[in-house]
Amino acid sequence: MSRSPVSQPARIAPLAVLPVFYRLTGKPVLVIGASQSALWKAELLASTGAEVRIAAPEASDALAQLCAREDMSVRHLARSWHEADLDGIALVVADVEDDEQAAHLAAAARRAGTPVNIVDRPAFCDFQFGAVVNRSPLVVGISTDGAVPVFAQAVRSRIEMLLPTGFQKWAEAARSWRPLVQARNLSLQARRAVWERFVNAAFRHPDRTPGEADRADLLAAVEQQERRPAHGSVALVGAGPGDPELLTLKAVRALQSADVILHDDLVSQEVLDFARREAERIITGKRGHRPSCKQGDINALMVSLARDGKRVVRLKGGDPLVFGRAGEEIAACRAAGIAVEVIPGITAASGAAASLEVSLTHRDHARRLQYITAHAKNGKLPDDLDWKALADPAATTAIYMGKLVVAEVAARLLEAGMAADTPAIIVEYATHERERRFHTVIGEMAGVFAANQLDGPCIILFGQAMSEARPDSAS
Repeated sequence: MSRSPVSQPARIAPLAVLPVFYRLTGKPVLVIGASQSALWKAELLASTGAEVRIAAPEASDALAQLCAREDMSVRHLARSWHEADLDGIALVVADVEDDEQAAHLAAAARRAGTPVNIVDRPAFCDFQFGAVVNRSPLVVGISTDGAVPVFAQAVRSRIEMLLPTGFQKWAEAARSWRPLVQARNLSLQARRAVWERFVNAAFRHPDRTPGEADRADLLAAVEQQERRPAHGSVALVGAGPGDPELLTLKAVRALQSADVILHDDLVSQEVLDFARREAERIITGKRGHRPSCKQGDINALMVSLARDGKRVVRLKGGDPLVFGRAGEEIAACRAAGIAVEVIPGITAASGAAASLEVSLTHRDHARRLQYITAHAKNGKLPDDLDWKALADPAATTAIYMGKLVVAEVAARLLEAGMAADTPAIIVEYATHERERRFHTVIGEMAGVFAANQLDGPCIILFGQAMSEARPDSAS
């Protein structure tokens, strides 16, 4: 049985609020009140180039100093606010004494069609101010939907430490040089490739002010894209065994630049969250003994999308080069003249061993490490396995896709001379939060599957090295 690749509609989890960056240059805004909070909001609004009017009956020294600043447009209305003050206003921000005043102002603002924010009264607000990391024109806003502002401020502090101050200069350079790129007749994918080269330079030299050499490099990238054939590319990317934090940096960069992602059933949403939101996601699931996409259909889709100029990521659980059909996909790309790149991932055996805190090549127990698949083309146990080698007591063996034939595997190992009490460990959902681990021996491992309803992907590790797994690692 087979199934066709299907699109996955959800690209983002539900949002409490929409993060929108609103250009206020030259627009009038009204601030009501002269408290410390109100004046900070007035200064923040004025820093965007807005024309700020502050309605407050009395002037404080702080208000007078703010109005006197020559780099901002701030004017004091020495009175209480009037409903007519809301006409033509882009935003209104207020600090009022009680809910009755807040409700009156909110109703007036909505009649005027003006978004309103009232300090510390979220029930009356149309929008909120997030914590801000300012490397303008690079600006980061953080929101907790008003739930815990201190949390947003703590996140901002972390980002401040991670985001070099020099990025401000790079963002300014990008804004200045953008017309040079826009003037050339490049495709969307080509323009993105140009700017990715610029961004890579910024990350390599974050504290350097970009200069003429960087501008020349940007133009060279444009010219390179103009000479490049119109078709796209394919990257075979390993998603690792389950934990999204085990993705490589190169895998994350590939996901963030992809136009289309063809991913396996077992790739988690947490991994897909690293991708660009605009990227199309298509499930091309292949599950043993279940309805699956045909490999030929996946190859054809991958090549077709690349020929349309797309940057395609073929995202596979574990490592694409370990029982991942990568050979056929690489061959399909080569035959079609499509550029292909392979980005390895952590294979399930390594992930499981890390969870168990055991070395697969422990020098006291293992001279050899061997990976086998228990799933041949016909869905049965391969008939060409070297059972004598697999039964070697001085080897560690990892069996992939062996869940449905584990009883036959155990029987063949015993026939080949392996001791029935050889340590074996079964790991389901290796490194994932649903991970389960079962310590057993070769003679009893079939019973573990029968007794525990192991429905997820499993890796079987056996050999004397498994005796060194941490004692408390069993589920």
